[in-house]
Amino acid sequence: MTWLRRLWQQRNTRRGRAFREAITAYLMLAPAVSLIFAFGLWPVLFAVYVSLHRWRIRQGPFVGMKHYVNAIDALAFPLFFVVAAAFFWAAYRLARRLWAEARPRTLGHGLAVLVPASLWAATALAGVAYGVTALPEVLNIGYKAIGQKRTPDLFRRLLYEALHAPQVWAAWQRFVGLFLLALVVTLAIAKLARAPQRWPGWGKRTAWAAVALFFTVLGGIVAVYTWHELQRFAAQFAAESSRHLPLQVASILAGGLLLWASWVVWNRAVRASKDRRFLGLAFAALLLMIGGWVLLAELPAVIAAGDRDVWRGLVTTVYYSAGTVPFQLALGLFFALLLFQNIRGRELFRVIYFMPYITPAVASAAVFRLMFSPRAAGPVNMLLTRLGLPPQRWLMEPRGIFDLLGEAMGIQVPSWAAGPSLALVVIMLYSIWTYVGYDTVIYLAGLGNIPQELKEAAAIDGANQWQIFRYVILPLLSPTTYFLSLIAVIGTFKAFNHIYVMREPAAQGTVDTFSLVIFDEFFTKTRYGYASALAFILFAVILVLTLLNRRIQGSRVFYQ
Repeated sequence: MTWLRRLWQQRNTRRGRAFREAITAYLMLAPAVSLIFAFGLWPVLFAVYVSLHRWRIRQGPFVGMKHYVNAIDALAFPLFFVVAAAFFWAAYRLARRLWAEARPRTLGHGLAVLVPASLWAATALAGVAYGVTALPEVLNIGYKAIGQKRTPDLFRRLLYEALHAPQVWAAWQRFVGLFLLALVVTLAIAKLARAPQRWPGWGKRTAWAAVALFFTVLGGIVAVYTWHELQRFAAQFAAESSRHLPLQVASILAGGLLLWASWVVWNRAVRASKDRRFLGLAFAALLLMIGGWVLLAELPAVIAAGDRDVWRGLVTTVYYSAGTVPFQLALGLFFALLLFQNIRGRELFRVIYFMPYITPAVASAAVFRLMFSPRAAGPVNMLLTRLGLPPQRWLMEPRGIFDLLGEAMGIQVPSWAAGPSLALVVIMLYSIWTYVGYDTVIYLAGLGNIPQELKEAAAIDGANQWQIFRYVILPLLSPTTYFLSLIAVIGTFKAFNHIYVMREPAAQGTVDTFSLVIFDEFFTKTRYGYASALAFILFAVILVLTLLNRRIQGSRVFYQ
């Protein structure tokens, strides 16, 4: 107990006060971290677990990547390889940062960081293994209680039995043993080698090194597991349809890498200072792009082999996003410019424009559904009749909008150019009507942050109103536009409430976005594992679109 007495004696020293402040800070952060884990991280981890099992009401056998392969066929394997590459990339970035900050770069310093970091990474992996081992036993408690009187004592007994199952208890002992070993080794290095005094920042570097090692091992596990699954499904596909699955996967991965390389080379070409260098890099980028598209020729066959409902839902979502985001941003900017002028009643107009956004989606969608009723007595159809136009089926019309327009003008439109259904167009109109007010208010805030002196200086230099808008206002609104476009794209890919209220069976699924496909798989078909896999595919799509938006539009953002 000598060390406890010594610690108590140092409580009022400078070091003791710093220690108390650090402990107090961590204790204050603990509730927030617990909430983030319970309601943010844990549902995601549990969904990953569910997606790898056959799960209909209750947990079934482990099926691995079967749900992902059933949904997007061979694209599932590049998706998992990219996940593994993301872990490796994160570990590489952390290792590179640690190497840049490491001073001095001696063997003793490296061992003092890597030895405890390896033990903490092993502890984290043992914790993950314990969770994966204990979860099936805990989930099985509800089924063990069937036919018994449900009391707190019964639950405690079943929970005790689940956590003390042989394999669970062994995993727990490994986790605790590694945790204690890592703690003892870390304290020993800190005390005996005086690591914090000899190498300032040693604790932080040890923690980041542990995270880098943890990511490296996770990436290796995902890559090796994906490779084994690829071999298993390759044998299955070869026996069923003579498809060469590894060749398809390699072709898709190589095509994606070539397209990425062409983008990198093109960016270098744009920054080239000499014409010859620009032409050479531009030609190389063109060749890489052509090679990428040639290698991606396997995609149509892969898409055709996947789940038809999934791909149709993705196409519908793309239509919905492309048909709403540009219009709501343009109208929001237009109304913001109008309301920014010194006109009477502009505060009232701001409230009026914002009201559709704060109106409950279910209520406003129900009103839209009544307005666009397919009956001849519907409000919009009555207006069309008075204008001499035929009434439409609106939310019950599965045919594409361009197909209908072509028929009205006597033009034969091919099926691939039919466009979104008329039912989806009505839902697009609702979405634009709802979010224009929100975009208007955000744009008004952005306009208020533009210094008036810049516009006055441009006017003094002879710029007209259009030139002031084009070369002064619009560039300075680029952060606002970037933010609104980002959340709008993410929102359209997650849209659910109003689409669910407004969809009709007569539309034949032409308004079912990816979110509704997931909902039907989960609640209607009770395929929980498959629905969880689709949710992660949607997350991957949103993440890719976010990164592309950041790359393309983020580079054109002016913050000053």
